[in-house]
Amino acid sequence: MTFSSDTGLQGLIDGARSGDATARDLLLDHACDRLHRLTRKMLRNYPSLRRWEATDDVLQNALVRLHRALAEVDVATVRHFFNLAALQIRRELLDLVKHHLGPEGAGCHHHTDHQPPDDDGGSLRHHFAEPENLGMWTEFHEAVARLAAEHREVIDLLFYDGISQHEAADVLGVSIRTLKRRWQQAKLVLHEALRDRRGT
Repeated sequence: MTFSSDTGLQGLIDGARSGDATARDLLLDHACDRLHRLTRKMLRNYPSLRRWEATDDVLQNALVRLHRALAEVDVATVRHFFNLAALQIRRELLDLVKHHLGPEGAGCHHHTDHQPPDDDGGSLRHHFAEPENLGMWTEFHEAVARLAAEHREVIDLLFYDGISQHEAADVLGVSIRTLKRRWQQAKLVLHEALRDRRGT
């Protein structure tokens, strides 16, 4: 079953749209397993963060964000719901990156490679405190968040969710040829956005 064919979720979405707060709560409960899998997959793209945060904790905070967003955003379809969920999870992950791995974060000052630190911080400096590495890594995820919906959705499905191109085409209701074209466009736009931001 794909996102777009889940009639149970769609019924709860319809109830939430009508102002039923209970339906909104049930919507999150009903989708929790799939949101947990989505969070776990997205967290894999933040290897340094996994030392500090567990999937369940990231999901719990993202669910709070999603609950608030559902009160403000008119979500009409299951596809839209999971797009919104991915956005809230990404925002939570980016905030955690800044909290743990930013200049004042614990990860920036914690030695984790089991080697004696040298005057420059040993491997600690290269993995956590190196501005270019952390900056480029964070910039990528922030740039994805700024993409137009059509491009961001393709990257969410193929890169973050990790589903196949055929599954993604089914979710989006397009041909595999169209999906591949959007994927190539999305990667090109993302590359240009990152290049322009770095001034190269």
